[in-house]
Amino acid sequence: MSDLLFRTEDIPNEDILKLFVETKQDREIIDKLKSITPTILVGSRGVGKSFLMKVAEEELNKNFNADKILPVYLTFNKSSLIHSPDEDQFFHWMLALICSKIIRQLRKKGLLVNLSTSINVLSGGEYSENNLRIENIKNEYESSWKNSEITINYDFIPSIDDFKDAIQEICEDLDIKRIVLLIDEAAHIFRPEQQRQFFTLFRDLRTPYLSCNAAVYPGVTSYGEIFQAAQDATFINVNRDIFSSTYIINMREIVEKQSDADSKLLNEISKNKNNFEILAYAASGNPRFLLKTIARAPKLNSTQVNEIIREFYRVELLSEHTNLSEKYPGHKGLIDWGRKFIENIVLPEIQKKNISYMDSDRQTTCFVWIHKDAPQTVKEALRLLEYTGIIQENSKGIKAGSSEIGTRLLINLGCIFSLESTPSSSSLQMARNITLKRMTEFGMNNSNFRDLTDVIPDFEENDLSEILDKELSKSIYVLDLTPWIKQTLESINIFTIKDILNTSEANLKSAYYVGDKRARLVKSAAIASVYEYLNG
Repeated sequence: MSDLLFRTEDIPNEDILKLFVETKQDREIIDKLKSITPTILVGSRGVGKSFLMKVAEEELNKNFNADKILPVYLTFNKSSLIHSPDEDQFFHWMLALICSKIIRQLRKKGLLVNLSTSINVLSGGEYSENNLRIENIKNEYESSWKNSEITINYDFIPSIDDFKDAIQEICEDLDIKRIVLLIDEAAHIFRPEQQRQFFTLFRDLRTPYLSCNAAVYPGVTSYGEIFQAAQDATFINVNRDIFSSTYIINMREIVEKQSDADSKLLNEISKNKNNFEILAYAASGNPRFLLKTIARAPKLNSTQVNEIIREFYRVELLSEHTNLSEKYPGHKGLIDWGRKFIENIVLPEIQKKNISYMDSDRQTTCFVWIHKDAPQTVKEALRLLEYTGIIQENSKGIKAGSSEIGTRLLINLGCIFSLESTPSSSSLQMARNITLKRMTEFGMNNSNFRDLTDVIPDFEENDLSEILDKELSKSIYVLDLTPWIKQTLESINIFTIKDILNTSEANLKSAYYVGDKRARLVKSAAIASVYEYLNG
């Protein structure tokens, strides 16, 4: 079986369009990302935000000569490593990174042959291809975790006004209609101050020559008082609709496009269509969940499907949520309550109802309803569950049986299936018969909310220096890497997260059977996993 790629970062740019499985919703999102309208994609990890941004980038690159719209894809995933004495370090790093990425893309397109003098504003002085000052500043911030006492000279970073003026002049000089920023991992979760700074910058950068787009996580993003969500951007929730008539077909195509034409996996999917459908529904629209579970159940027989649903959705996904409190102790009360609420109250109640519904041939449920005036701490705890992918917001302003108004939430189907003694025998009937009309309702004064009344979350900025040191010293086995990559790293004495950050491709090539291409793959996958882990 060919290796399945769980992250967009692991996919070469030239393969992005080959692996793209287009839906009507995807096309609408991509077209919006390519437009002048500032757009923010919201979704939990693995739903496809990064992939859609990369598709937009590739399509804009493909049509650049005709449309003259320049895409610049960048990620803020290194923000957790910035630890300098500079009070405005995040703001300065953001601008330096944006300038650096724009220059790189202009250079890649061969547009700096006829050099615009305004490029000197972005480069932090006289432009030099061999020694780009703005990139050096960016790199210094990203290496500041190694020595947080080093002072970084940020005087050469342009002001917002100088930056926008330079962008306009560059576009006019080089016959570029517009530059489109596609900013992934846009704001470090649980760092409200960084998030507020980003969204202020996001709003301030808007010009006819520059459009900003960003990808953020649900429930854990603070936009600040200056950023007006309704006016400053279009928000799009990236969740695949499990009720779509093409849902199973599209999820299957995602897997098939990553498999060789003669792959054993394709044969197993054809032989075990119902079991594949169960795993597709269990993923609840999250392609990464599906790819991970398929990779661990390659034969797709009932035994494997039952085992992986219990392991992944009952144990690992809930444990991942609980582990957030290690890095963000100020949120421990909310995190712990949220897991108990889902595990001890919601899931057993849904299971009980579905057993009754199926016994009497009635439609089933995967929804809960929360009153709009439920305690704020309850809402915060549920938002954290949304970040992890355990729940999804389905619709606001929904009337319950009592005619009260609230929010309907979809509970991850894999978590529901995991309570069944044999998910392979009962889950498909349950999934195929779900209706939006059945919900488990929780009013504003529900007795299950009382345990959270005294929990006051600490929303202050965390001092991440000590936390970062602790996280960097952890074993590579906490990372989301394949067994082969972990074994490869260990073979050359890379045992901790910090070891990965300090290693090089040259060092990786000293491992057995690792050449240039594989060394790059291992390094890329390991670094991507490190950043994802450190960022939450």
